[in-house]
Formats: sequence, C-alpha cells, structure tokens
Amino acid sequence: MIMGTLVMGVVNVTPDSFSDGGRWFTTGAAVAHGLDLLEQGADILDVGGESTRPGAERPTTEEELHRVVPVIRELSLAGARVSVDTMRASVAAQAVEAGASIVNDVSGGLADPEMARVVAQAGVPFVVMHWRGHSDTMQARASYDDVVAEVCRALSQRVSDLRTQGVRPEQLILDPGFGFAKLPEHNWSLLAHLDALQALGFRVLVGTSRKTFLGALGVSERHPPRPPDERDVGTAATTVIAALAGVWGVRVHDVASSIDALRVVAAMEAAR
Repeated sequence: MIMGTLVMGVVNVTPDSFSDGGRWFTTGAAVAHGLDLLEQGADILDVGGESTRPGAERPTTEEELHRVVPVIRELSLAGARVSVDTMRASVAAQAVEAGASIVNDVSGGLADPEMARVVAQAGVPFVVMHWRGHSDTMQARASYDDVVAEVCRALSQRVSDLRTQGVRPEQLILDPGFGFAKLPEHNWSLLAHLDALQALGFRVLVGTSRKTFLGALGVSERHPPRPPDERDVGTAATTVIAALAGVWGVRVHDVASSIDALRVVAAMEAAR
C-alpha cells in the first residue's frame, strides 16, 4: 500500500478474458502469476473464473469452482490476501472457505439473490459494482442522462438494499463499473468525478485497467483500439488520478507500473 491506495492484482483463470485470455488458465500457471504479482507489490490478488468482457458466455457453476477454488487455496496458503471475483453466491461461499477474504461481485449482488446472505454471514469486505446486466447484453444499456448522478444513485440504492439484508456498512466497497454498460464518454466522466463517488461515504475501488476507452486514446476512429497489453501506461495514469482522489484501491493487470505511479504520487505529496 502506497499513500493509502491498495493495488489489487488481477488473476484471470479463464480461457477468454479480454486482456490475457488463457495465459494463466491452469491452476499452476495462475498461482505462479499471482505470486509474481505479489512480488511486484500487489496488496490483494483478485481471482476470477468468469470473463466479463462484452459478449462473453458464462461458465457453469461447477466449471467456475474448478477454476478458482484451487488457485485461491494455494495463494492463501502462500500468505496472499485474496479476493474472489464472482457473481455466484455458492462460488463466493466456497472461495471464502478456501481462504478468500474479500468478495468482488461485478453485479453488486444483483445476479444472485443469495449473495447478500453469504457475504453477511461471512462478514468479509464486499465490492459492490454498478451493473446493468450480464456481459452479453450490458452495452445495449449504456444510456445515461447524467452518468455520475445515476451511478451514484444506483450504488446508494444497492447499499440500502444490502444493509436491509444484513450486510454491514463497514463491509462495503463501491465500484463505479468502468466499461460495464458504459461508453467512453461515460467512463471519462466517472473518472473525472471520483469525488462524487467518494462523497457517498464508502471505500471506492477503481477498475479501469486495460479497458477499451484507454486503448482508443490517440487512435483514429477508422482504426481499432490498441490491444489490451498496450494500455498499461494509460492505466497507470488512471492510477495516479485515483490515488489523488483518495480511493481505497485500484484493480490492475500490470501491478508494477501502477506501483511506480503510486510512488511518484507519494513522493510529490511528501514534498508538499
């Protein structure tokens, strides 16, 4: 942790992730990658077995469990603080049993009505993302009059609903859902107004890493965005913005560049 902003390193145990599909699909490769991210300075490892790229199909529950539980167990035994990235309550429950200490649900508990109960009983931190539907339909719902106000309002409603289901306020971490049912202009507005999200009074997680809106910067509309692994400099820039806004954490694929970015911010702040 640098300047109070945590770095959450992404461990995708999927064959079809938008950023690194298949590179760490086996248990051994995923564990090795997670340990490498720890070595680079990650504070948390976010292990997920379902791709949430636009248009992705969902794995079965059994397949998701097969992908993530062994990885979570091994990384936890190695001393890592592990988050499970899942929309399924049963996966969250078994992941916590295997050693996960955070549940990161991109649906904010909407995809599975049992999620709130599982999280409340486990008592672990719960990342609640702004969500308008699964990957196969979400981009058709990217319509807003005022994206910042609407995302804040929707997250406030999720907080209220989750609290009525027994989730304690101190468990909650809010994520505005960059790239999820968002067009580029929506993502930029949210990034420019992180203070509005902070004003809701909860910890905030920023997940801009390698998103398409960063890959489109400086590229003609006639050409496709730069590939995901060429978006890490842009991601590091958003890490700086997030840190200056005082967010709780950033979720990134390339940990080393964001750690360097946070060191720059910390050195500047120390010189004030």
